[in-house]
Amino acid sequence: MMQVEALERIMLVEDEEDIRAVAEVALESVGGFTLKTCSSGHEALEAIEKFAPQLVILDVMMPGMDGPETLRGIRELADFAGTPAVFMTAKVQSDEIASYLAEGAVDVIPKPFDPMTLASQILEIWRSSRFIG
Repeated sequence: MMQVEALERIMLVEDEEDIRAVAEVALESVGGFTLKTCSSGHEALEAIEKFAPQLVILDVMMPGMDGPETLRGIRELADFAGTPAVFMTAKVQSDEIASYLAEGAVDVIPKPFDPMTLASQILEIWRSSRFIG
């Protein structure tokens, strides 16, 4: 069995401060991850090289540059073309989810998310995304 690289560094791109705060507690305190939060797609693209996340969580609806646009920007960076990305959104109709997966996301987490299970959800996604290759 292939050894799965341990997930440590996660980037969260979310424009709403209260959601960022809850996710920080969920992922840092509960999950033990190192988290870099960005309030916009532009901020994420500026910070990604330095932080080098192993996984990116993107809000879909953001002013300026939305989640899918941000993901396209990330995919244009050679070092992050294959970095697993997860969309977090309240819009989870099956056709909407299909479009996020078509954009290159490995999974979609519905909002509101449960802060107590978010870290384990992310780990589960991480493990399954490692075998897609």
